[in-house]
Amino acid sequence: MSDQRLALETSLFQGYYQEMLRFLTAKLGCREQAADVVQDTFLRVRGVKDLEAISQPRAFLYKTALNLTVDLFRRRQIRSERTIQPAEMNRVPSGMPRQDCEVEAKERVRLLYAAIDDLPSKCRQVFLLHKFKGLSHADIAQRLGISKNMVEKHVMKAMDRCRRQVEEA
Repeated sequence: MSDQRLALETSLFQGYYQEMLRFLTAKLGCREQAADVVQDTFLRVRGVKDLEAISQPRAFLYKTALNLTVDLFRRRQIRSERTIQPAEMNRVPSGMPRQDCEVEAKERVRLLYAAIDDLPSKCRQVFLLHKFKGLSHADIAQRLGISKNMVEKHVMKAMDRCRRQVEEA
């Protein structure tokens, strides 16, 4: 770093630090946050390659500080949107299933098991092979020695019986 560059940075820091701190404290309502923004502003200035080319350094400092302040407000907004206040906790939906939904689902499963158990033997066998083993109609027909058309009828009959069983309950 050149001596000229160091002198310019030091001059800017000493000349505008207190002024910017007062300005940002009024904007942010917090001296500590204002000091952080002023410090970040001067860190940004140190990152500028051609600092000598800036014709209005004070305006550049204030513009940089205001941009950093906007970023700070955005981060605050995002944080406040993500933060749930204790009073709001009761209104936040739980990821867990409600007990009544869980009981209802268990009852529906029980009804489906009962409907499957009540199916005629061949129909039940076809349905279980199709739905639980994932076999195609052609594979089931070949395995059981029945027509593909008969497999389709058994599957439709079983599905209808299961749907009616659940709907009636």
